[in-house]
Amino acid sequence: MDSIVKKFENQFKKGAVVDVRSGDTVKVHQKIKEGAKERVQIFQGLVIRTDRKGSHTSRITVRRVASGIGVEKSFLLHSPLVLKIEVTKRSKVRRNYLTYMRKLTGKAARMTGVDFDRDAVNTVVDKKAEEEAAKLAEETAKAAEAEAAKKAEAEAELAAKAAAVEAAHEEAK
Repeated sequence: MDSIVKKFENQFKKGAVVDVRSGDTVKVHQKIKEGAKERVQIFQGLVIRTDRKGSHTSRITVRRVASGIGVEKSFLLHSPLVLKIEVTKRSKVRRNYLTYMRKLTGKAARMTGVDFDRDAVNTVVDKKAEEEAAKLAEETAKAAEAEAAKKAEAEAELAAKAAAVEAAHEEAK
């Protein structure tokens, strides 16, 4: 029973997500729908909480101060609306929940940075997505070839008709 639930949940998981930890400063690229339009909104802030790391419902809470007011947003890591998460800074923390950061402002809210390999952390290789992209590219190429063949055939028919009309005009003279 449990394995059936796991299989069902794993269908909705992304192949790979960025390793985000509490204390990271991240940029979250989120797809926003406004009526018929879609746009990408970037929310940059400090990760103050990570929940259910291995689950398809894994979530991070990101906090930033905008116009002197603290704003927190929670993002589901495996949501199709979250396009990309980019870790810009990694800080030294000893807790998973940094709720005490809500009380701190100014210099007191600074965190000690830790050196890390930004490219290695932010580069996510999703084999399934790459395979799907390759298949889509193949299908697009085949469709383009078929369209080009149809176009060439139509041009050949037009050229034959033009030659027939030319010949008819030559005979009439």
